[in-house]
Amino acid sequence: MKSDRRPVASLWIGDKLHYLNQLCLKSHLMHGHPVTLYCTDDVKNAPEGVVIRPAKEIMDLDMALVEATSASFLSNVFRYKMIRKTGALWIDCDAFCHRPFPDEWDYVFAGHGMRGALNCGVVGLPADCALMDQLLDYYDNLPDYPAWWNKKQRKQMDRISEKGDLSHAAAIYKTERTAFGPQAFTWFAQQTGDIAKAMTPDVLYPVPFQLNDVFFDPYGRVEGHFTDATVSVHLYTNGTKPYWRRNPPLANSYVARMCADLGIDPAAALEE
Repeated sequence: MKSDRRPVASLWIGDKLHYLNQLCLKSHLMHGHPVTLYCTDDVKNAPEGVVIRPAKEIMDLDMALVEATSASFLSNVFRYKMIRKTGALWIDCDAFCHRPFPDEWDYVFAGHGMRGALNCGVVGLPADCALMDQLLDYYDNLPDYPAWWNKKQRKQMDRISEKGDLSHAAAIYKTERTAFGPQAFTWFAQQTGDIAKAMTPDVLYPVPFQLNDVFFDPYGRVEGHFTDATVSVHLYTNGTKPYWRRNPPLANSYVARMCADLGIDPAAALEE
């Protein structure tokens, strides 16, 4: 196993990892990728070998804004600032490393789901590029409305904003929760022309998120979705049903098999 592959990094808001997150972080270590986890709290249950760093090394996180939106909200800003500052490859904590990422890949992103819109769960970009510039400018200087919104979305946000209890960023999020994630990434990749660099879904998101339950099905054929190009397998924990977050996976399911292969004990890190 090569031990000097490109570094990967992610963000964790909270004090405890779920076993699915432990599994995904360790999978990158097992393929030789140095893993850094930027944290807001004192996380004690990260897999051995994961380097824990304070999230504030990259940016200050507005926890009140996180409370008004979601734990994943500010990660959409964080990932690009992290890439610009460190050059590491961004990985969501629910991205399982199937094969190591080639060192020569400068642009790492792909479509996902049934429609193929870009996702930003795994992202690699040059620290200085037009796409990075436009993404950071969007987050640092939020427009009145995202440029791609239609009249219906704008009116919906106006109704939310009129209540006066949310910040501008939170109002955008409440109107369309992906407006800071996949929607923004797709829009700005279209503006810069970098959408032409997108990989096919099988590279990073071989299983559509609509079929998320297959990872926990002992008779599911998860590997049937994989191709020779598959490098990462997104588990979509935001869409995982509460039962699977609170109970160990069934024997012979994909998640159970991967946990056994990597020495992760699901029962030791379930959602409470």
